[in-house]
Amino acid sequence: MRDPENEVLAACRRLGRGFVAYSPLGRGFLTGTFQRLDDFAEDDFRRFNPRFQGENFTRNLALVDQMRALAQRKGCRTSQLALAWVLARGEDIVPIPGTKQHRYLEENIAAFEVSFTEAELTEIDAVFPPDAAAGLRYAEEMMKLADR
Repeated sequence: MRDPENEVLAACRRLGRGFVAYSPLGRGFLTGTFQRLDDFAEDDFRRFNPRFQGENFTRNLALVDQMRALAQRKGCRTSQLALAWVLARGEDIVPIPGTKQHRYLEENIAAFEVSFTEAELTEIDAVFPPDAAAGLRYAEEMMKLADR
């Protein structure tokens, strides 16, 4: 979800503050490694996350497939494309992807080597506009706490 682009990012820039992009890989969705709900462990919280359920999962997976195609054309992984896109949004934005394995850390660092033309950035924005993700970030009860 690109909610911070609506008001938060502009406020940070007005105040001369940086912005930390939390979960820039969409809870792992933008790694392109998940194809079905059963890919998650029984106790994985994503099984209960609205974006990973039912039709939302299907719609979001279709977005990831489009991003995967763009990444293949760029010669990088889907996760690297996503992180490079965040980095391309401005020097005042820092993504913090969760990384549990050394190989993922190396893959994430390689995102610094990915660059875009203006046309490619426009294409990514067309595939994944601000309201593209289907489903809430969290269950409704948790969203009430997150939006305070």
